[in-house]
Amino acid sequence: MNAPLRTPKVIYGLDDIPPAPKAALLAVQHALTMFGATVSVPLLLGPAMGMTPEQIAILISSVMLCSGVGTILQSTFGTRLPIIQGVSFSFLAAFFAVIAAGGEKNWSPNEMMQYIAGAILVGAFIEMFIGFSGLVGWLRRILSPVVVGPVIMLIGLALFQHGAPKAGAHWPVSGLTIVLIILFSLVLSRKSQFFRIFPIISAVVIVVTLCWIGTKTGIIAPDSPAAVDTSRIGASAWVRANPAEIVFPWGYPKFTLAFIVAALAGYLASIVESFGDYHACSHMAGGGDPTPKQISRGIGFEGVACAITGCLGGFSSTSYSENIGLVGLTRVGSRRVVQIAGVILILLGLFGKFGALAAAIPSPVVGGLYCALFGLIAAIGVQQLSKADLSSDRNLFIAGFSLFMGLSVPAYFNTVASTEGMQVGQTLVTYPPAADAMLASLPEGIRGIVNAIGSTGMAVAAIIGLILDNLIPGSNEERGLDVPSTLVPEAGNVSQD
Repeated sequence: MNAPLRTPKVIYGLDDIPPAPKAALLAVQHALTMFGATVSVPLLLGPAMGMTPEQIAILISSVMLCSGVGTILQSTFGTRLPIIQGVSFSFLAAFFAVIAAGGEKNWSPNEMMQYIAGAILVGAFIEMFIGFSGLVGWLRRILSPVVVGPVIMLIGLALFQHGAPKAGAHWPVSGLTIVLIILFSLVLSRKSQFFRIFPIISAVVIVVTLCWIGTKTGIIAPDSPAAVDTSRIGASAWVRANPAEIVFPWGYPKFTLAFIVAALAGYLASIVESFGDYHACSHMAGGGDPTPKQISRGIGFEGVACAITGCLGGFSSTSYSENIGLVGLTRVGSRRVVQIAGVILILLGLFGKFGALAAAIPSPVVGGLYCALFGLIAAIGVQQLSKADLSSDRNLFIAGFSLFMGLSVPAYFNTVASTEGMQVGQTLVTYPPAADAMLASLPEGIRGIVNAIGSTGMAVAAIIGLILDNLIPGSNEERGLDVPSTLVPEAGNVSQD
C-alpha cells in the first residue's frame, strides 16, 4: 500500500493574507493566466453569430465582468478555495447549436444571445439545486481516487489543443516564455522568493517588453502573431457607463426546450470538471481533500454565478484549471489573492482600457503559458490516483480504462467522415460520424445530451469510472477512501470551512 500523500509546502495558505503589493501582483498573474482562454470564447462565438466589432467588444467586457463576479462569490462563499471562475468550454456545443438554429431562422446576434441566456438561466437554477441540496457532497462518498484521478488527468490533457498550436504561431516567443517560466519557477526560485512567487508575471513582462521593442524597431513585422498592437488601447473607452450595456445588454432571455437540454449536458460536464478542480486546487493550496460541504457550496455558487451571467450578457462560467496550475507553480494558495483577482476582472469588464491592454499580449506568449501550466494539472491527477492501491489489478484496470475511453470516446464523437480514411495494411478504414452511426434515430434532445457527454472526456471518464469502481468489489482501503490524503502543511493556514 502506498504511503499517505503529503500536502505541498505552501508559502501562503488559504487563510493567509500576503502584503498588499505582493498580493496585487499575484492577482494580476491570475488575471493574465485566464485572460486568453476567457476572451477566446467570445472571439470564437461572436463572429459566428455575425456580431459587429462593437458588439464583440461588449461581449468580451461582459464575459470579464461575469468572471470577476463569479470568482469573488466562489472564493468568498463557495468552496472558499483560490479558484478563478471563467467561461466554460463545456457549453460550446450547446451554444453552437443555438447559433446554427439562429442561422436557419435568420436571427440577429442579439436574438441568439437571448436564447443562450435563457438556456444558461434554467441550467443555473438546476445547478444551484444540485449544489445546495448536498447531492454533490454525497457523491464524494462514491467517488474514490480511482475515479477522480483520471478525471483530473483529463482536465489537463484535454487542454492540449490550446498549448502547442497556439504557441506554434511564433515558437521563438512562446519558447522563450516557457524557458523563462521554467528558469524562474524551478531554478531561480530556490534562491529567490521573488521568482518563487512571481514566475509567470516576470516571464510575461520580459517577453511582452521584448516583443514591444521588436515591434517598434521593425524586427517583428506588424502582422506577426508576436507583434504588440497597442492601437486598441487609445481607441477604447475608459468606462462602460451605459447600464443597458451591462444588464441584459442583448435583451431579455428567451427559452426553448431543445437549447435548455443541450445546455444541461454542458452543466453536467462542468460539474464533473469542477469536482476534479476542487480536489486539485485544494491539494495545491495545502488543504487536502475538500469536504462535502465545500463541494456542495462550490457547485451551488457556480450556479449562482451562471444565473448572474445570464443577466449580464456573458457565457456560463466554471472553475478554471489554468489558474489551479498557477497555484501549484507559485505555491500561493491564499484566497485573498484570488478575491483581488476577481476585482481586477470586474475592472477589466467595466473599464475598456484595461481589457485593451490585456488584449495586447501576443497570442504566442499565452500559448507558452499554457504549455508550461497545463501538464501540471495532469500530474496532480496522477498524485490523486496514487492515493489508491496501485498494486491492485482492479484499480489499474478501472483507472486505465476510464482514462483511455475519456480520450478515445470524444475522438469518436468528434470524427467527421472522410473519403480518405486511414490505411491499415491493404485495408482502408473509415470512421463514420457518431451522429450518423449511433445517434440519428434518437430524439433531438436526447441526441444533444448524448453527444455533449460523449464529446467531453472528463464526463466519459467520470461515468465509466464511477460505474466500474462501485460495481467491481474492492475494499475502501484498496480504493483509497480510508487513507488520509494529507498531513498538516509545513506553512500557511489551511482552514477550509
